[in-house]
Amino acid sequence: MCSDPDKLLKKHDQLIHSEMLNVVSHVQRRCGEWMINTVMVEGVDVPFKYKRKSKYKSLAGAQINMTYYCDSEEVAGFEMEIMTVVRIRRA
Repeated sequence: MCSDPDKLLKKHDQLIHSEMLNVVSHVQRRCGEWMINTVMVEGVDVPFKYKRKSKYKSLAGAQINMTYYCDSEEVAGFEMEIMTVVRIRRA
C-alpha cells in the first residue's frame, strides 16, 4: 500500500480521503487466509471494508484517517453500497 494519500488521490480521481473520522464499530472475520475488516464510522450509514493478512487490534472508539472509494457488493440477493478502503491509519 502507498503511504502517501496525496499521491493516491492524484493517480486515481475516484478516491476520497477523510481525516479524523470516529469509529463506531470494527468487526474482523476470517475468510480463507485473509481477515476481512468492516468499520462503521460516526455519521455514515455505509460500511467501510478492507482486508489484512492477520488480525489487528480493534479500532472501535478510535479516530482514523482513510482513503477509500465507493463500491458495491451483493448480499442475500440484493446490491449493497460499501466503501472499499485503500489506506487506513490511526489519527
